[in-house]
Amino acid sequence: MPPRFSPDSRLVKAIEPSPNFGERRGVIAPDMLILHYTGMKDSEAALRRLCEKSSEVSAHYFVFENGRIVQMVPEKKRAWHAGVSSWEGGSDVNSRSIGIEIANSGHDFGYPDFPKKQIKAVIALCKDIIKRRKIRADRVLAHSDVAPARKRDPGEKFPWTKLHKNGVGHWVRPARTLRRKSLRVGDRGEEIRAAQEMLAAYGYEISPTGTFDENTRKIVTAFQRHFRPKRIDGILDPQTRATLHQLLSSRPHRRD
Repeated sequence: MPPRFSPDSRLVKAIEPSPNFGERRGVIAPDMLILHYTGMKDSEAALRRLCEKSSEVSAHYFVFENGRIVQMVPEKKRAWHAGVSSWEGGSDVNSRSIGIEIANSGHDFGYPDFPKKQIKAVIALCKDIIKRRKIRADRVLAHSDVAPARKRDPGEKFPWTKLHKNGVGHWVRPARTLRRKSLRVGDRGEEIRAAQEMLAAYGYEISPTGTFDENTRKIVTAFQRHFRPKRIDGILDPQTRATLHQLLSSRPHRRD
């Protein structure tokens, strides 16, 4: 059995230790917060899986639909939640981050709305972690942001706008539709290179090749899922590009 520990947050209602963790690598303290959904039909089964050694996955926190918060891994340890991922040039997201699993069956099982009690608890937990860890607003991210080729969670139904209104995360109102052409897979040119450079500047793992390839489509899709969730089509339309520009212009000051 993994050793028990004291909760890092006063909001934690129970400790369910997971054996799936290690030491953080190359960092003094986490400076990212990654939000996930569980993607399983049963919440209790999802929690059990995160605490089973054979699963080789975990997270620091688990938030049930009713708002109950469970901690599985101490914040000082490296939980195994992000997998193969990258942000702002760093590939070991697990070492840099705290992971929160939010109980929701996800896209494969109907993708229900997130209950109000659950989101209230997520906001409170995020605010507590952000305050203690001094996490920058633009480093509160979706799993799909750091692993766009593999992940969709927590998805387009997750209320990032509400989180931002309550002091969690970086967000801007999606830009008005502009009369400029849309860019799609197969297109080439400087407009695509400029958009790729903006995506990379924000943090996404993308090379500015000037070619709209499949990887670019997946990253644009992930960006839309987080920042323009009303239409997720992987197309670099004028609204998507303008919203990205606004995010870059308004992002918090980076101390590095």
